[in-house]
Order: sequence, then C-alpha cells, then structure tokens
Amino acid sequence: MKKVKVGFISFAHMHAASYLLGMLKRDDVEVVGIADEDAERVRPYSVDRGIRYYADYNELLAEELDAVVICSENSRHAEITKHAAAAGKHVLCEKPLGLSESEMLEMIQVCQDNGVQLMTAFPCRYITSVRQAKEAIDAGQIGDILAMKGTNRGSMPGGWFIERDKSGGGAVLDHTVHVMDLMHWFTGSKAEEVYAHAETLFNDTEIDDAGMVHVKFANGVVAVLDPSWSRNRTFPTWGDVTLEIIGTKGVLNIDSFALKNDVYSDVTGKAAWSFWGDDMDEGLVNSFVESIRDGKPVEITGEDGYYSARVAIAAYESASTKRTVQLKAQG
Repeated sequence: MKKVKVGFISFAHMHAASYLLGMLKRDDVEVVGIADEDAERVRPYSVDRGIRYYADYNELLAEELDAVVICSENSRHAEITKHAAAAGKHVLCEKPLGLSESEMLEMIQVCQDNGVQLMTAFPCRYITSVRQAKEAIDAGQIGDILAMKGTNRGSMPGGWFIERDKSGGGAVLDHTVHVMDLMHWFTGSKAEEVYAHAETLFNDTEIDDAGMVHVKFANGVVAVLDPSWSRNRTFPTWGDVTLEIIGTKGVLNIDSFALKNDVYSDVTGKAAWSFWGDDMDEGLVNSFVESIRDGKPVEITGEDGYYSARVAIAAYESASTKRTVQLKAQG
C-alpha cells in the first residue's frame, strides 16, 4: 500500500496535536517530519515519538512529501502556504485561512498555479449532528431557510492569540469563521452584508473577546452569530458551537457538543464535561488524507476559508465604522 507522506509545519495552534494523532491512527499515512522553530514545544510529538524534527520548515518542504499540515500563528499562514505550494505539496491550513482578502486570494491562486489542493481546517463540518442537519436541509425537511442564529463561545486562549500582529484579531476572528462556514454550507449562498459589534468585556486584554455579527446572504437569508471568549477558567469546558436554523416548514437546533458526561472531581476541583461523541478533528484529517490519496477534490476548499474569514474581517470594519459593510461577489 502506497502511503500518503505528510509533514507538519508549526505546533503554534493547539489543534496540531489532535491532527497529528488522527494521522498516526491511519495505516495509509506516513508522518515524515515536524517543523517548528521551538524544538521544546514539539518534542513530545516529534523526538519523543520518533518523528524527525526540523528547525526550518523549508528543509521539511525539500523532503519527499505529498502534503503538509500548517498550524502556525495566523499571520504566517499565507507565507507558509505559498512556500508549500511552490514545493508541490498539498496543504491543510488551520483557520482562519488568512488575515486579508488579498493574501487569501493569493494563497488560493498560488496553489492553483502549482497544481496542489488547499483545504481549510473547519472540523465542525465533521460533527455528527452538523452532518445530519446538512442532510435534513438538503432533503427539504425544514423547507427553505429563512434565518439562522449561532454561537461559538469559548475560553480566552492567551498566548499569541491575543497578540494582534500574530493573530490578526481576537474572538470575532477566531470564532466567527467556524460557524460562518457552516452557515455558507447550509444555505449554499454567500454573505453579502455584514453589521457587527466587537468589544472587550470578559478578559483583561487589549483585543476583542466578544462580539455580535449580523449577516445577510445573497439569497436573502439573515443570520446572527455570537462569537466570544466569554467562558471563564472554571467553566466545565472550553465552549460551544450551536445553531438554530429556521425554515419555512420547520426548525433545526444543533448543539455540537451535547454528547457529554458531567464529571465532578476532587482532583480538578471543578465540574468538567467528558465528551464521548465523534472526533471532529479526526474526521477532518480523514477527509483530507482520502482526498489526496484518491486524487479527488477536498471537501473544504481554500475558497470556503476565504468566504468565511472575509466576513470576520468585514465585521471589524463594521464595528469600527458602525456601518453595514457590503461584500463584493467573487467569481
């Protein structure tokens, strides 16, 4: 069996660890190496697991690889993706795809020019309740979608996430893109108007940790999203992803992380949620690998990442100007 050879570039984002574990479960994948400028950060995943370590990601790109997984700081996504594409490697890039419309469009174009696929990491598409909702919507069970209300409320991650030059934004950028991707996926339409608020309400930071994003889609659907870092340290888990979808024939409610047990432990000193549902990160990894292995299009494209991230970018513009922002149609 020919294995898909994969490299990892940067473990700055915490999702890298779960993506790696998903790759290592597969018999048809060989993890060739991990590149990160911080050797100690990746030691438990590289040297301790017998995976070759690279201080310079360009040295990893020079190896015989089929694809790379990029989990760097947001500000480096474009640079690394373009280098990977130029080296002929397919790319799975952590969200948000980029920090400006121009750099995201350039990432997409460079990948196309070099004949490689670009997939955006939106693992929420692989949650069972989300996929069942998509099937129900496509089957017409709730009629035509009229409106949607979503939340993505988590804990403040700290670190580079609150350094604007590395993250590009706070909770509004970090948490808008996941649910906005689902809204685009469910409606089959793209956001064309954005009106938003972005505030710092819950944490002692200089970056936004709360917001409210109102969107109108090209097909007339309206939606509102609450993206925040509003969960404190004693909350049972990091947050939620919920959606209420209102149609002409019915309503669908999604609580993505409802498959859990409540755990009360003297060891941790607080309540915790023990999730027992499907592993969405593993679903994302499996989809990416199978697309590369079988030579079929990835399920979540660079364009999907672009359309979701540009809503968050527009949200900051709207919050600053206190006006509705019109999004230009693309392609």
